[in-house]
Amino acid sequence: MVARIIAASPGPDVLDVGCGTGIEARQFQAAGCTVLGVEPDARMADFARRTGVEVEVATFESWEPAGRVFDAVIAGTAWHWVDPVAGAAKAARVLRPGGRLAAFWHVPEPPYAVSDALATAFRRVMPDSPFTFAVQAVGDDRTPAADLYQPLLTKAVDGIREAGGFGEPEQWRFDWQRSYTRDEWLDQLPTTGALTRLPQDKLEEVLSGVGAAIDALGGDITVEYATMVVTAARPGP
Repeated sequence: MVARIIAASPGPDVLDVGCGTGIEARQFQAAGCTVLGVEPDARMADFARRTGVEVEVATFESWEPAGRVFDAVIAGTAWHWVDPVAGAAKAARVLRPGGRLAAFWHVPEPPYAVSDALATAFRRVMPDSPFTFAVQAVGDDRTPAADLYQPLLTKAVDGIREAGGFGEPEQWRFDWQRSYTRDEWLDQLPTTGALTRLPQDKLEEVLSGVGAAIDALGGDITVEYATMVVTAARPGP
């Protein structure tokens, strides 16, 4: 995906919207790009700086480009925090002719037993939460996780069209997988979605249920991922 975005952009100057701790920024740097991050959370921005990423603290909507222009504007699992119309309009203003906006999300699809254990445990500890995870726990005929993200992608596409300044948006998809040990999966799980807001005792109960499901599968799992990209380019010179 990184290589395709770079190849479809007119040069190596990248603006990373919602760069967080710099995970995507470092990958684009490793591919030869110069990256400036914009991140509203000062703590994550500070972490990214310590890893060699230049970051300015602001929301994208309030960020001041000060005349700077870029070849690509990217957003890794962050564009849903940006106003889809105002964000696209600002991206168009800071992109060179032919420059590309690329917003992307990494969608995990764990084994059914693991998804089911998460949904069951979360319903038990937070029965009144609007988040249930149950959409991924409906057996072999469940809707693929990537399909559940389509409304989010459609919202991004509609924002680009409404903002103007770009050609027709496209959607790209990259399928991949990663294997995790029990501890690796449980280590990252609390950073996702509604789990970030759980009290410690309830979080531990959820992790215990998911851990038991992984143990029953032999202690490690392979998670299927789909990286979903919404992208559009400014007209060329």
